[in-house]
Amino acid sequence: MKIAVLRGPRKFEVVDEAVPEIGPDEVLVRAGACGVCASELDTWEGRGSTEFPLHPGHEVSGTVVGTGAEVRGIHEGDQVAVWATGRGFAEYVAVKADYCRPAGGVPLEEALAEPLACAANAVELADVRLGDDVVVIGAGFMGNLVQLLVQLRGPRHVVVADTRPDALERARALGATRTVDVTRESLVDVVAELTDGVGMDLTFEVTGTQAPLGVVGDVTRMSGKVAIVGYHQGAPRTIPLAQWNWMAFQILNAHFRDVNTILRGMTVGMRLLTAGKLSLSGLITHRFGIDGINEAFATAVEKPEGFVKAVVTFPG
Repeated sequence: MKIAVLRGPRKFEVVDEAVPEIGPDEVLVRAGACGVCASELDTWEGRGSTEFPLHPGHEVSGTVVGTGAEVRGIHEGDQVAVWATGRGFAEYVAVKADYCRPAGGVPLEEALAEPLACAANAVELADVRLGDDVVVIGAGFMGNLVQLLVQLRGPRHVVVADTRPDALERARALGATRTVDVTRESLVDVVAELTDGVGMDLTFEVTGTQAPLGVVGDVTRMSGKVAIVGYHQGAPRTIPLAQWNWMAFQILNAHFRDVNTILRGMTVGMRLLTAGKLSLSGLITHRFGIDGINEAFATAVEKPEGFVKAVVTFPG
């Protein structure tokens, strides 16, 4: 089988390896797609601390072609969404059966359970309530997922802010009640107008960059919630902690390392997806074969107009 190995900065090599063997609690999945995650981009560019070579890839979907002796409830031929803990950019993936969720009826390139779990867990942690006013800063793939899940909870206003006109147009199409191009108008002024100067009940920061951290305190109401969903790596960040203290914000770290929490988020996300309550249609915008994996990562870094999410596909 083919598998992508990251040999150094911006240098994937596709090599041939034997199809992995599976343990008694594992399944063998013939991959249909593996998403390029924003958390992998720093490593691809050489800014991570892990030594090369690496075998990234964790947002996998595919078809079960083998099951271990202890596996129950999953059968050969089942389409599944998979949380792989590495080695996901490969034609075949061996993974614990517990890390799979049913994906029947969903296009495999859209059956990305792990990012769905991240977004579902973030929205549940933030506890969006009926009639809440919510702002989502960042209209990329994760921002889109957060927005869609927030809207299922019955908010009053869902304001989405970004710097890219195409991303904001997509947010409007997905149901945002107001969008803000922060290069052209003030998010603070828009929020003040919508809430009579009170501020939003809940602010999701989904960019992973410094700039929004200086703004969230100006758009969130007293005792409101600030959820940090963006993946903040690299240089240390600065926050106006005196303001955040005074405003008595509830600060939520919407990142999760507990395995059971991740798995529950996968269950929630895939139930919504397979039931048609949630759709990733139109959010997978760039597709590459495994031999084009370096281009896939470069595209995810450059984010050309219209970009939302890149996946590596394995035609089958």
